[in-house]
Amino acid sequence: INFKVNRKLLVQVCLFSFPLQFSPNIAKKFHAGHLRSTIIGNFIANLKQSLGNNVIRMNYLGDWGMQFGLLGAGFGQFGCQEKLKQNPLQHLFEVYVQVNKEAEHNEDMKQAARDFFRQLEQHESEAVSLWQQFREITVDEYQHIYKRLGVHFDIYSGESFHQDQAQEVVQQLQSQGLLKTSEKGTGVVDLSPAGDMSSVCTVLRSDGTTLYITRSVLVEKTDKSQENHFHQLFHILLAMGHSWADRCKHVPFGLVRGMKTRSGEVVFLEDVLDEARARMLHNMSQSKTTKEMDNTEDTAEKVGISALIVQDFKGPLLSDYTFDWDRMLQAQGDTGVFLQYTHARLCSLIRRNESAKAAIFDPSLLFDKTSITILQHLLRYDEVLYQSAQDLQPKHLVNFLLKLCHLIASAHRELPVKGSSQVVAQARLRLFSGACSVLANGMRILGITPVDKM
Repeated sequence: INFKVNRKLLVQVCLFSFPLQFSPNIAKKFHAGHLRSTIIGNFIANLKQSLGNNVIRMNYLGDWGMQFGLLGAGFGQFGCQEKLKQNPLQHLFEVYVQVNKEAEHNEDMKQAARDFFRQLEQHESEAVSLWQQFREITVDEYQHIYKRLGVHFDIYSGESFHQDQAQEVVQQLQSQGLLKTSEKGTGVVDLSPAGDMSSVCTVLRSDGTTLYITRSVLVEKTDKSQENHFHQLFHILLAMGHSWADRCKHVPFGLVRGMKTRSGEVVFLEDVLDEARARMLHNMSQSKTTKEMDNTEDTAEKVGISALIVQDFKGPLLSDYTFDWDRMLQAQGDTGVFLQYTHARLCSLIRRNESAKAAIFDPSLLFDKTSITILQHLLRYDEVLYQSAQDLQPKHLVNFLLKLCHLIASAHRELPVKGSSQVVAQARLRLFSGACSVLANGMRILGITPVDKM
């Protein structure tokens, strides 16, 4: 009986680089709305890597554009270097809110923002220096959040890295006759089948500065409202003669409703993670089954994040869902807490029966219906990973692991290790060890760190 992934059963795939980006905007705190794109990207990277692909984990930051024109101009008027040192992102957030309000009724502020962004695109030293300061501050802050989520990157890239290429794209569009000028003076690409300008995509502002789509060079995961953006992007790439555009994928996802803490509306992701940990700590302190452990807060954090991930991943990514703290953190039912509890219980069973472990065991002793059902389910693991890789949906793996946990819950009652004969105990322990291994591996692919005690 082989509990490891049998790669020969998987359809052979060529090695390829799979760039992923989560695209928060620098100079802003990590908003709770970025949670979905972050954990979805991490899942896809983990899944592809587990199947033998060469994955490049790239964080493609939103670090360029007119928003920095606003922020740069606003910092000159409302910013304070001392406050920037004390609470960097909070101060930048306050400046950004203030300058946006000012720009609503002040044409001079709007013009100052346009001027600052043009200075950035022209690489003027003062503007670039301020922008670099904002970027470094933001990446440092984001790395702290990513570490809590168990997410890491090989490369921190961003729109700014492709500003020069953006101008090259504009030149290519011009040379190929694809760039037109609209009545408003903006640069557009005609996407209409009849070539009558009935459907266009704007790629340049009237002052010649670039837009987000001009700098879009990677396939992204964004909410479903951005589908038209990527439809236009891929259409432009094909029109430019890039055959690889057919292989680009956009992974759209729905919105999360009702994400609140006890104190009210959540604005920042850090608030959500803190709340998940605090609620899980409370639940653990009230449970009679909670074990003694070295770092209770660390366990509560990992289990709380598991709950966030499983609630998000249970259904189709394209569907909206309603965030529910109480349901998400239930120990019983189809939750991340249930996954962690089952894994911790299996680890405890294996630790308690260390003496029963054997290099060789008799699999014919696992003839009962419960054992056979678990074995048949475990044999579907390869199939589930392949299915997940085909449509990039985590729900297949989540549902597989949840069903495994329910089967294990029954097996704990029906297949006792303690009190059984040595050969039966060895066979059952191997079954439970195999289930524990598959459960842990599947959780890691989802982005969940398994806990051994809880």
